[in-house]
Formats: sequence, C-alpha cells, structure tokens
Amino acid sequence: VQGISWILIRFMLLTPPLVLMANAALRGRGLETLPFAVAVAVGLTPEMLPVIVTTCLARGASLLARTHGVIVKRLPALHDLGAVDVLCLDKTGTLTEDRPVLDRALGADGRAAPEALHWAAVNSWWTLQLAELPAADPLDDAILDAVGEDEALRHDGVAALPFDPVRRLATAVVRAPGGLGTHTLVVKGAVEAVLERCVLDDAERERLLALAAREADGGLRLLAVATAERPARTRAYTPADERGLTFRGFLTLRDALAPTAATALRDLADSGITVKILTGDHPGTAVRACRELGIGTDGVLAPDRIDVLIPDHIDVLTADRIDTLTDAELAQTARHTAVFARCTPEHKARITAALRAGGHTTGFLGDGVNDLPALRAADVGIAPRAAVDVVRESADVVLADKDLTAIGHAVLAGRHSSGNIATYLRVTLSSNLGNVIAMLAAGLLLPFLPMLPAQVLVQNLCFDAAQLAFAYERPHRALLRRPTVLRPRAFLRFITGFGALNALADLATFLVLALALHGPGGVDDQAVFHSGWFTENLLTQALVMLLLRTGRRRAEGGMPGPVGLSVAALAAVGLLLPLSPLGLLLGMTALPGLYYLLLAVVLGSYAAALGVLRGRWAGQP
Repeated sequence: VQGISWILIRFMLLTPPLVLMANAALRGRGLETLPFAVAVAVGLTPEMLPVIVTTCLARGASLLARTHGVIVKRLPALHDLGAVDVLCLDKTGTLTEDRPVLDRALGADGRAAPEALHWAAVNSWWTLQLAELPAADPLDDAILDAVGEDEALRHDGVAALPFDPVRRLATAVVRAPGGLGTHTLVVKGAVEAVLERCVLDDAERERLLALAAREADGGLRLLAVATAERPARTRAYTPADERGLTFRGFLTLRDALAPTAATALRDLADSGITVKILTGDHPGTAVRACRELGIGTDGVLAPDRIDVLIPDHIDVLTADRIDTLTDAELAQTARHTAVFARCTPEHKARITAALRAGGHTTGFLGDGVNDLPALRAADVGIAPRAAVDVVRESADVVLADKDLTAIGHAVLAGRHSSGNIATYLRVTLSSNLGNVIAMLAAGLLLPFLPMLPAQVLVQNLCFDAAQLAFAYERPHRALLRRPTVLRPRAFLRFITGFGALNALADLATFLVLALALHGPGGVDDQAVFHSGWFTENLLTQALVMLLLRTGRRRAEGGMPGPVGLSVAALAAVGLLLPLSPLGLLLGMTALPGLYYLLLAVVLGSYAAALGVLRGRWAGQP
C-alpha cells in the first residue's frame, strides 16, 4: 500500500504541470486552468485509503477479540496474517499436549507383554504413594490412566526409591498377597539403566538395546521394566539392591495429540498454508506426531506444490545439517522440509528468516524465551496468553489459548480485511485513472473545460463516500481460500487495463454528448456537457464498484449487501443531483431525453466489456 501510494503521489505531482503546459501549448490557456489541473490531481488520489485500511483492520481485530479471544496488538499484522503461507511452530503444546500416553507394552520378543504393563503399574502406584514426591510424574500418570489403580492394588506396598536423574530409575518394593517372607523389587526407568542391572548375556543385552532403538527411531519414548525377588527384611532398601534383575519388557509412550490439531491442520492446508515444525525434540518424535496428524504425508497437498502429493516419508532436517548449509541453500531446502529437529533458538530464527528470503510470508507461534529470536524474525509473531512475559510483549498477535483453531480464525479475518482493502484499491484506482485520462484528453479536445473544478471535487467526494462500504463487505468464499497478497506488477496491470477501459467509456460519452448537444434539436450549452459527464462518471463508477468487487452479492436474508446499497445511492446522486438546486449552484442543468437513451447504450456496452475483461483476469474470484 505504501509503494502504491508513492506512485500515486508522483502522478499527482506531475499532473498539474502537464495539464497547464498542454493547455497553454494547444489552447493558449494560462493560469485559469490551474484550479482544474489541481482538481484532476486530487481526483487521482484515493483519499479514503487511510480510512478504509484502518476501518477494515480495526473491524477484523475487534471481531477476533470478541468471538475467538485473539488480540491483534499491531493492526497491520492482521493484513500480514491474511498473507501468511507458511506457519512455523513447535510440536509440544501445539500439535501435542504436554503429557504422554501409553502406546503399548512389549516383551523381549517384541510382542505384546501385558505382564510388563502390570509391573509398571505396580511400580508407578507405589512410588507415588510411598516416595512422597512433590508432584506426580506424567509418565506414571500415563501408565495408571491406561491400566487403573486396581491392577496395582493386588500387591501391598513396602518401600519405594523415587526416581533419581543419576540412576535414571524408580523402584517400588511390594509384597504379593499371601507372600510372607518374600519381597518383590519392581524397577522401572531408562532402557540402558535397567538392562545393565539385569541378568543378561552381552548378545541378549545388545539385541534388546537394538529393539529399543528401533522403537525410539519411530518417535516413541521407552521405559524398561524389571523385577527381582528378595527375602523379606526390615532394614531399608538402597540403590545397591537394584541388581540381578529379571527383564520383564518395554513400555512405549507417545505424546498425546491436541484434540483440535488434526482438524485445524487440515483447515490450514485447505487455506493454502504450509505448516513447518521447528522443535528441539528427537527427529523421530516429531515425525511420528506429524504422521499421525497428516503433516507432510500422503493425502495432504503441499500448498506450494499444489499439483504434487507429498510422498509418504517426511522430509526432516536436523540442526547439525542446518549448520552446514548457506543461507541460500537453507532457503531452498526449507521450502520442501516439513520437520526441523534438534533446533536451538538460533536455528529457529535462521530457518524463519530463510523462509522469508525464499518469498514466503511467515508466521511463528511460540511461547518460551527460546522462541523469541524466531518470533522477531517472522512476518507475524504469535504467542499464547500463557507465554512468558517477554514473548507475549514482543508478539504481534496474542491467543487466549495455544490452539491452532484460533490461528485459523485469525488468518481468515486477515484475508477478509486484506481482500476488502485490495478490492477498494483496484476499484478506486482503475476508476480514477480512467477519469483522469479522459479529463486530460477532453481538456485538449474541447474549447472549454470538460468539468468545472467544483464539479470534479463533488464527484470525487461522492465516489469516496460510497467506497466506505468496502470496509463492511462480506468477502467471497474464493477470496478466503488462499493467502491475500498485493503483488505490485499484477496490481498495476489490473488498474491500467480497467482504467483504459473506463477512459474509453468516458470518450464514448463525449460522442454521446456531441450528438445530444449538436445533433438535431440539440442545445449548445457547456452546462449540459458538464452535467452529462458528471452523471456518466458517477454511473460508470457505480458499475465498477458493482462488477469489480470480490464480495458476496447479497447479505443474509437476500437483502442487498453494503456495496449494493452504496452503489444504488451513488447512481441516484448521479441522476438526480443535476436536477436539484445544489446542481444549479454547481453549474449543472437538466439533460435532454436523447442523452439518457444514448447513455444507456454506452453503459450497457461498458458493463459487458467489464464482465468480459474481469472474467479473463487471472486470479480474480
């Protein structure tokens, strides 16, 4: 918008001297044409641009805050959300909940082992009951949620050794019903720590470690479970007793998927947004979550490769590989990479910057201090309300909850606002450009001014007031299916093409007015020419608003939308103002009946040409 505005300012500054020089050279007019030249320059300027932009963005931000709990802290960020085509986010807390769930229990042969799950539940329950931990371990909660407390209550608790990050084990000592004289040590913890305490030969231990590694590569977290029978005793148990164990099996756990993540991701993909995962986790963990949610797998279209299905494997880039790439190589590689694993804060910021350098408009969702560099590197920084203070203050958009569904609503609101702004710019600039070209041509062809300066300004005021309706337009559904981006070259081609068509309609009106004024029974009157062109200008501008808008044609209940009502009012002003007392004050008068018949032919031809040209214009809904 800023770039387009500066182009218009240059045209506006060039117009008065051009008009003055052309009139002086061809018509011998002097400074008396200066007010007309200034009025033409003003007519080229979209005076309502700041009002329309601010109104569209403010209405969208207000609606988001009221209905979806999304706070837009920087108004232009709403437009940027509408243009986002890549969303970068972490896995934990967004795609997955910050809690594990049990996947399955495996024995030494890799098959289901209910016994391993039973002993794990015994360990979890009695560790929680006897170790006096400050908070429950989420892994224990996941195991007990899958099994229930009754499984653990078959045994009586004797003692517990809580989890120690050095030992990486937790041990519960229990007694079976009727098992007097015998205690059972139930040990649960990291695979390597448990296996090294089990009675196994080296080959079997290596085989079990390889089995565990295969499961971990699939994105699962593993725990090993082992037991040992000991004579009952009264003295305390110590870590030295965690020896000579019998291996019982593995437990595999995965992150619980966020309940709304799959639907939200599908909606984002349908909206043309590619999701990139930037995480510090193990690649396998991230890939598993992506596969379960459909990110980068068969059946989900890559928006930036819309004609190609992403293969079943998921492209992963780890931090050590990122460090070997130049910025240009990273920008190319990041385009088709779904998961970036083992990332530090610097890696996240570099990836985000590389995506922007590759021509993408990027959003980044983060909540921790380590997300701050990437948040600032993105076009739009998004943070949940629960984020740390410095991240929340730096974000452009704040979510009530860390929910991708809310981001989807924010993107649609951004596209709504951006689409209405783009429609306003296309309509007003193409119409204004055509009018200015026609006025310059008329000023050189006619022996008098084609329109008085006051009439030019009143016409411009009426058109500007009518265009405020674009801020309240409901966008066409097709406009919400893809990122909304103003591409300057395509935009200028649009306004040049439609501006030239509008100028042709104005020049055709000159012929109509010549017939009405100088034809059989005509009246040679400048006021009639001014009135006729004033009416034609407002009617053609009404047609441009009606036919080039991208909003829905009717509001709820079949009533005309805001643009339809505004167009009707603009047309009424164009037809009735020359007949009113205000028209007399502005130097206008009533028009002959023949003019209206000829004008209807011009407007009908103009509307048909608009429809044809609009239908051929690529990318317009």
